Amino acid sequence: MGLPMSVQAVVRYRGYLLLPQVNQSWLVRPERSPMRLLPFRTPNCSLADVKALLDWRLSQESTGIGAA
Repeated sequence: MGLPMSVQAVVRYRGYLLLPQVNQSWLVRPERSPMRLLPFRTPNCSLADVKALLDWRLSQESTGIGAA
């Protein structure tokens, strides 16, 4: 039994796993608990766009705590 031809690697970035999906979107999940951000899916985009979106969400999360 072999691996499918379309197997893509999981990317680790800043404590999160970036999982490519079949429809060219991404699933972003934390590597471990506690979760600072809930898992989310992205629209169809590149790896660079996913990293930029995650960076933006992390910056929003850190500024949101100070405002509360």
